[in-house]
Amino acid sequence: MFLSASEASSIAARIADVEARTGVQIVVAVVGRAARYPEARWKAFALGVSASGLIIGGSGLLHPEWSTVGSALGGIMAALGVGIANALFANYARGWQRLYVRHNRAAAEVRQYAEGLFLARELFATPARTAVLIVISLFERAVVVHADRGLDEPVPRSEWDAVVAPMTAALRSGQRAGAVQAGLDALESLLVRSGLVGVGAGA
Repeated sequence: MFLSASEASSIAARIADVEARTGVQIVVAVVGRAARYPEARWKAFALGVSASGLIIGGSGLLHPEWSTVGSALGGIMAALGVGIANALFANYARGWQRLYVRHNRAAAEVRQYAEGLFLARELFATPARTAVLIVISLFERAVVVHADRGLDEPVPRSEWDAVVAPMTAALRSGQRAGAVQAGLDALESLLVRSGLVGVGAGA
């Protein structure tokens, strides 16, 4: 859905190459979003009402002769209208909605999604516990690499940032397939450098 057939085929072949060379099972998931973030609409509504209220209130101070019961009611309705319009826009425009989602909240949701997917796919069932799940969440523009415990010793946790960084850069440029390919290249380099060798390494 998020990748073309040719892109998905190319990525599947690349995953097979990395798995053969390193002996590590790799799963890549590209998802639309990790969570719904309903609070974004309310934040957009509140900002719209507040901003329009300040503008209307400031106009009343500058022009006190405009202050009548009718104009006050009209101002309230206008402020509510702006708030509702902003909330609706945030509901349907991903880029605008993203502005109302805190970065740490989005990051936590993507991590939680990755952990749940890892369990759901039973990636912990590999004999040596060396599976790696890469989750790319498009709405959050975030990448999570979730590695099983069998990789804790050969690959220090701080080293996984070397896989995430090039993927995030490509993702922010709108290169979905490019982000996956960059991540697989970085992952292969990291695993080989850490001494992971598969049966197909000499092929």
